Amino acid sequence: MDEVTKRIATFAKKTINLDELQQLLNPFFSSYTDFAEAVREFERHQVLVMIRASGRTIRTPALANRYRINKSAMSGDYHKELQHYRSKLHRAISLDSYYRSDPELWASDLPDLIKVDHYLKNHGFPQEAVPAPERSFELVADEKWIDEKGGRELLEKTGLYARLNILPVSDPLMLAINPRFIHESEQTHLIVENKTTYQGLLPVLKQTRFATLIYGCGKAVIKSIEQFSMQYPVRAAHRFLYFGDLDREGLSIWYSLNQKQAAEPALPFYEACLKKKAAAGKAYQQARSTAIDAFLTHFPKPEAQQIQSALQNGNYYPQEILKTNELQQIGREADWKN
Repeated sequence: MDEVTKRIATFAKKTINLDELQQLLNPFFSSYTDFAEAVREFERHQVLVMIRASGRTIRTPALANRYRINKSAMSGDYHKELQHYRSKLHRAISLDSYYRSDPELWASDLPDLIKVDHYLKNHGFPQEAVPAPERSFELVADEKWIDEKGGRELLEKTGLYARLNILPVSDPLMLAINPRFIHESEQTHLIVENKTTYQGLLPVLKQTRFATLIYGCGKAVIKSIEQFSMQYPVRAAHRFLYFGDLDREGLSIWYSLNQKQAAEPALPFYEACLKKKAAAGKAYQQARSTAIDAFLTHFPKPEAQQIQSALQNGNYYPQEILKTNELQQIGREADWKN
């Protein structure tokens, strides 16, 4: 698919008037005659279909005043281009997702895919794990590409990310270790959103069933949880529990974390919060319905309704609603095996 066709394919609307079309394609043509000849060629191939009710211009050559963009006519060439590159690029590079995506995405990704292809053909898949910026520079000569410029997304959709031995670069995971359980084959880890809760539970960690107490630091844990296996290289079946603020933001953090690392709500803590009077405020927070719905499935119906009602009324339950002695008692005495 040539650049002119790609530009037309990016136009958001299904129809386009002549002035819009000329402005869209202006970078490619130095004269009206060249522009008109290209448009007439698109007409012959049914890429641009004249809307008859709008008529034609009186200028020579005459063009339609308005066209319907037939994107299905462009997909044939687009798919041929994908097939062409599928035969050229390294066999490990999957292009399947591009058949379902906008041609403009393919056009923007192609230069980087060619660089990755060149790396794989010359070096193969690396055996040694290195940090993302180092691997990024090796692949495309830009150390920020993987983490900050969409490189990770490109590598994931082409099936390469997991095979390139990339160490994630994020802030260290902040955790405390309970030596009682370090050799257990099944271990439970508690992640808490706020520093106050972390500090409150830390003195009694050895009296709990938790192998580690992890300070989530708000949203930071969504990224830093990637460091867990490197900071705690203990072979075991690891189960994660999460306790955060019972507000829209807290539920959103839990949901994003749960997408990366399964983490069940630490129900005894939340149940204790629900026995308190909800605090007013946080109505300004944006509701993330998918997060709320997923969170509520872990609670019996009465408690789920109580949480839903509080959130709808702009109320919330902060972690700090539980006093230190309450936190510690729950941490020591609750049944954490279920």
